[in-house]
Amino acid sequence: MAVSPLPAAAAIPPPPQTPLGQRLINTLLLAVVALLLAGSIKAVDLSNIGRVVTNSGNMRQLGVAFIHPDFILWQVYVAQMWLTIQIALWGTALAILIAVPFGLLCAKNITPMWIQQPMRRLMDIQRSIPDLVVGMVFITAVGLGPLAGVIAIMVNTGAVLAKLFSEAVESIDTGPVEGVRATGAAPLQEIVWGVIPQVAPLWTSYSLYRFESNSRSATVLGLIGAGGIGQVLYDSLNAFNYRQTTAIVVVIVVAVSLIDLLSQAIRSRLL
Repeated sequence: MAVSPLPAAAAIPPPPQTPLGQRLINTLLLAVVALLLAGSIKAVDLSNIGRVVTNSGNMRQLGVAFIHPDFILWQVYVAQMWLTIQIALWGTALAILIAVPFGLLCAKNITPMWIQQPMRRLMDIQRSIPDLVVGMVFITAVGLGPLAGVIAIMVNTGAVLAKLFSEAVESIDTGPVEGVRATGAAPLQEIVWGVIPQVAPLWTSYSLYRFESNSRSATVLGLIGAGGIGQVLYDSLNAFNYRQTTAIVVVIVVAVSLIDLLSQAIRSRLL
């Protein structure tokens, strides 16, 4: 009985070729990055990185003080950490309220250039101001306490989320928007029914990520009197009470880890 020959293997298509012009641009960008890294070695004192090894004894001596955390005031630490999370939660929530309209105004596919460009520059300015500076400004207005921290997070995170939201809007599929437009809908209805449903999961993911980041940022804001566990951490460092410092750091790590696990669970259900 004759054996039928095996079918010839299908030809494997060649990999896609990047145009020569694009390859030259990519090579030029990599060369520029390499030159920037090489030129900044002296500025960042990278030549002395060996001191991490040669001076490791000094690090060990200091590390001994952090080995045995002192949790005698653990209730205070947990309460202050919870206040820090509340600061981050409110700051993020208010930032989202700012970011939704600003993000839409910054999207080039739904906003005219004469509105989009000034809004982008405004968001650039808002993002470039450090949280500590914004916090200090609002402390002079509302006084020491968590409210200044909430406002500082709101200002910075609102600008960051506006940029991320606008980029998500610019990458949407135009089909649903055109379908809504074909029904005679107004521009606002096109956004509500054609744009928002496409970007809502991504917007939620961005917001959750910024909430995680803000939980850490709120700790830093406590150093300038904006409330929360950062202020307790700063006091323990100034008092050279490293055992308490270690306990505070442990509380922060546990809280941030739990927030990360929670946000991952939420994102896995949305994306």
